[in-house]
Amino acid sequence: MTYETVARIAQQGGLIYFGLLFLGGCAYALWPKNGDAFVRAARLPLEEEDL
Repeated sequence: MTYETVARIAQQGGLIYFGLLFLGGCAYALWPKNGDAFVRAARLPLEEEDL
């Protein structure tokens, strides 16, 4: 195996890995079940607290 072959395999593997990671993150963020948690987190800075 030459360096170019190993580099090409590593690049393609990384592309597939990070592509799947990105799609998984998008699926998690857009999953209807997680909507309430994101709405609560978005409103958290607007809540008043007595410090």
